[in-house]
Amino acid sequence: MNPKKILIIGAAGQIGSELTLKLRGKYGNENVIASDIKEGGPELMESGPFEIADAKDRENINRLVNHYEITDVYLMAAFLSATAEKVPMKAWELNMDSLFIVLDLAKDKKIEKVFWPSSIAVFGPSTPKEATPQTTVMEPTTVYGISKQTGERWCEYYFRKYGVDVRSLRYPGIISYKTLPGGGTTDYAVEIFHEALKTGTYISFLKEDTALPMMFMDDAIKATIDIMEAPGERIKVRSSYNLSAMSFTPKELAAEIKKELPRFEISYKPDFRQEIADSWPGSIDDSIAREEWYWEHEYDLPKLTKAMLQGLKVES
Repeated sequence: MNPKKILIIGAAGQIGSELTLKLRGKYGNENVIASDIKEGGPELMESGPFEIADAKDRENINRLVNHYEITDVYLMAAFLSATAEKVPMKAWELNMDSLFIVLDLAKDKKIEKVFWPSSIAVFGPSTPKEATPQTTVMEPTTVYGISKQTGERWCEYYFRKYGVDVRSLRYPGIISYKTLPGGGTTDYAVEIFHEALKTGTYISFLKEDTALPMMFMDDAIKATIDIMEAPGERIKVRSSYNLSAMSFTPKELAAEIKKELPRFEISYKPDFRQEIADSWPGSIDDSIAREEWYWEHEYDLPKLTKAMLQGLKVES
């Protein structure tokens, strides 16, 4: 049996960079091809093949798939929520064009399997805020959310119409000490750790009581690989699965940090991202993912806080 050959589009981004290294460790460096519109960090660049590629460039993506005999594509390139609001049409173009390129490759049997990330941004103000169910009202109010909801519908359409093996997760806020955040509304939960160690203070762009679903990067990577490795018959949802680990507010996170750094102080100055956060759920019901392909998270808030502070100390 030929080995998997994986192409990661958007490999230099927050999730893509860590996902690439994890997959290279699992499948072999030469079998995981990283690509992005710009070069990534030294570890990404030196550990295996890398190609400069615009996710919207159909011809170049086709070339890479043919050249490396790709079987699986992870499409991680996107404009995130806060950045997308500043350049709505550019965000729509990147988020949608890149998805069609990859879905068409699978439809034409040039690749076998697609991973495409969705987000809690698909939900909106009319969605139930607590324990948001897998299937519910979805009226997103951000460009990012609109593009992700639209993408979900197309993923399911390509599965039903053409048999495309596409798999997707609605990521919550992702927290990592290895890579900087990429312009999302949940970025405060990464920035706060950097500032806690650097200055001992942090000004939150969200109100103190704004609860949002969050996840440590290791759990997000684990979920991504788990869903791609699950037998096809276990994947019943072909739009995107709810995914969750924990929910907390800036105030709760700050209190946890203070247990480790007693002098840490937080203050609040909400900006345009508060309106985005207010439109999202406070907690997510991901029981279907747990039942169907046995998803389990490892990190809760205390464990995440310790891992972030320890990781950043080592990195610095």
